Amino acid sequence: MIILISLGIEGTAEKTGVGIVDSEGNILAMAGEQLYPEEGGIHPRIAAEHHAEWIPKLIPEAIEESGLSYDDIDLISFSQGPGLGPALRIVATSARSLALSLKKPIMGVNHCIGHVEVGKLDTGAVNPVSLYVSGGNSQVIAYESGRYRIFGETLDIAVGNCLDHFGRETGLGHPGGPVIEKLAKQGSYVDLPYIVKGMDFSFSGLLSAAIREVERGTPIEDVCFSLQETAFSMLVEVTERALSHTQKDEVMLCGGVSANSRLREMLKTMSEEHRAKFYMPEMKLCGDNGVMIAWLGLLMCKEFGPMELSDTGIIQKFRTDEVDIPWIDNSKTYLKLPEEFIAKGAESNIVRGEYLGESAVLKDRIVKNYRIPEIDSKIRRARCKEEAKLLSDAKRAGVRTPVLYDVNLKDKSILMENIEGPMLKDVIDDDLAFRLGGEISKLHSADIIHGDITTSNIMLQDENLVFIDFGLGRYSQLKEDKAVDLLVLKKSLQSIDYNLAVRYFDLVLEGYGDKGILKTISDIESRGRYTH
Repeated sequence: MIILISLGIEGTAEKTGVGIVDSEGNILAMAGEQLYPEEGGIHPRIAAEHHAEWIPKLIPEAIEESGLSYDDIDLISFSQGPGLGPALRIVATSARSLALSLKKPIMGVNHCIGHVEVGKLDTGAVNPVSLYVSGGNSQVIAYESGRYRIFGETLDIAVGNCLDHFGRETGLGHPGGPVIEKLAKQGSYVDLPYIVKGMDFSFSGLLSAAIREVERGTPIEDVCFSLQETAFSMLVEVTERALSHTQKDEVMLCGGVSANSRLREMLKTMSEEHRAKFYMPEMKLCGDNGVMIAWLGLLMCKEFGPMELSDTGIIQKFRTDEVDIPWIDNSKTYLKLPEEFIAKGAESNIVRGEYLGESAVLKDRIVKNYRIPEIDSKIRRARCKEEAKLLSDAKRAGVRTPVLYDVNLKDKSILMENIEGPMLKDVIDDDLAFRLGGEISKLHSADIIHGDITTSNIMLQDENLVFIDFGLGRYSQLKEDKAVDLLVLKKSLQSIDYNLAVRYFDLVLEGYGDKGILKTISDIESRGRYTH
């Protein structure tokens, strides 16, 4: 077998990296240099200047470390995006120049996928749900139907950006994460907003609230503790929901923020609660580095061949789900659940039973050990109370929901009708997609946001669509919240069949009947939250 060798160049933000890897997965060299801003955040121009200075130094350093010659290199790989525009342009220009001078093929790759693939290489994970968290990105990623799908992501800023911004605003310095982690060990909880919208999360409101607490005179240790616990609980909850939806049995943490020991602990605890294996690459591979770019370049080149130079332009908003991934075995391994549970999600255990002779289910919002009790109890009680009201109001809006039998706020549980029938994901067709849009429109017309409209949370009973699990539901008149509700469904459809998802979602929108929602959906999807 011929062994190929790839040199990868990374520089999407403040880190400049060059790595060399062979096609058997052996890391031959890893060189890097990080930019530390004197004040404020990362300025795109300064980051570009940093890369321009260091790439010519790091390439020969990596070659020397590998013990190879330039002639031994078979492929030049580089980060094509997402990232800071000026920084990406320096990286792409450097890669093109090197490829041309050495007369070697070139391959541009997606930075986010690089993190996932090098994590799998290092840990041996096969097909995990990955939580990718860094200064510029926060995504929950899993492979479905030929691509990595984004099951959840930030609606505004990344968690690393949140921590860094807090550090700068409060005088803790940049990067903020390590200092916040240290101070948090001496802190106690103060109430901060917990913002999970369907499968997505939002950190800007949490950041603002944390800064206000400091300005009020709340001890910095308490705010650091609460900020960290709240932000990480949000991330782990959405990862848990993706794990439940996909039923995979592996969880992987990657990206620079994974350096935080508390986040690792929380994600490991959640994985164990779900009987899933937990993986995390060694720390030097978690931050941005050239090795992940070199390795992904080899995987891509093997499947598609090298790029033409004309295709090597940067893609500043390069979506994780825009890349075909044919090298992953599509067979699944499933979570093994106790027989008495018919579902185990991010929120609850669902247990079958009877109520007055009728088939019933008990939705028990169990304690989540990865969350501190103060956050866990607050969320479970509030969601239990809200869900009971939403189930009744949805009925009044003309939408089928389970009959509510009993609510126990002390135990955080709801007893309701057991809906017999298949999940929508197993039976969806054009007619059901169109009808689904009309049912969602009824909810939204009553200002009800379901919060978790996935094809697992809609059942077909006697030809009727029945909405279940309003556990993340709320009331809102905002068109943006209604658009986010629909985007949750869009991601869910993509996880069933990516090729059919576009048609099904178009039919949902046709049945929804409000063309104005299209602009709001487009605005949300086009925001710069996918970049550094």
